[in-house]
Amino acid sequence: MRVLGVDWGERRIGIAVSDETQTIASPHAVEKCRSEDDRIRAVVRHVRGLGVSRVVLGLPLSLSGDDGPTSRAVRRFGERLVAEIDVPLVLWDERLTTGSAQRALIEAGLRRSRRKELIDKVAASMMLQSYLDSQKAAPAAEE
Repeated sequence: MRVLGVDWGERRIGIAVSDETQTIASPHAVEKCRSEDDRIRAVVRHVRGLGVSRVVLGLPLSLSGDDGPTSRAVRRFGERLVAEIDVPLVLWDERLTTGSAQRALIEAGLRRSRRKELIDKVAASMMLQSYLDSQKAAPAAEE
């Protein structure tokens, strides 16, 4: 089954999805949201529409690993979201993914307007790929 990655934002959320083998994450969508309810509805729609087995929600910790105002807002969002979905929710450290996504899009030669359209779903994809990679590496580390 697929895994859904969510990059939370106040105005937009980025959505990424894995392949069936949970090996490769791909950018999927950007949802413009005006409220927390809009964000919840958007994620629920993707969970149901894509038939995912898990949701990975990016947690924007500070560089020191501490919670800040945004990570606390994401945690509250996660608490609300888990009540609306029937699959597990995982909070995943997403430090530096937006910056990495921005650099990748610049290196690809995309104009600023095009980067703005893509940045959230590319960041979601990078965050989700990090999670998928960790899951593939975990069994090998236990041997």
